[in-house]
Amino acid sequence: MLRPMRHYHRIRLLAYEFAYNGDIGFVEAIDLELGEMTIAFDGRPVAYAFGELDQIVLAYATTIHKSQGSEFPTVVVPVTTPHYMMLQRNLLYTGVTRGKRLVILLGQKKAVAIAIKNVSGRRRWSKLREWLNPV
Repeated sequence: MLRPMRHYHRIRLLAYEFAYNGDIGFVEAIDLELGEMTIAFDGRPVAYAFGELDQIVLAYATTIHKSQGSEFPTVVVPVTTPHYMMLQRNLLYTGVTRGKRLVILLGQKKAVAIAIKNVSGRRRWSKLREWLNPV
């Protein structure tokens, strides 16, 4: 995912359209002969000359589940009550321990409290015991 990084600058696009700070796009093509990269923002193709690529910043997002075993310099963990099913102590712990230098909990104090108190989790039915102890 890519997003333009200049806060108050309009970025020149094909067909005189513009992308703004925070727009998320995906690389569609790289043309080495023309020296440009095409990025799709909400389905709109936008061509950037290689010299304009300093206006683009990579943006990353992943789930807590997929981040297990990894570390990142900065981690932002959304913690909100509308997603109450995900408010579990083990998930919050995993998310917080992924950050090397900075961890930001973004949301509500109430949601963090609910996650910390919720140690129940759901029981896993993996059949691991049966596989390890064959009859």
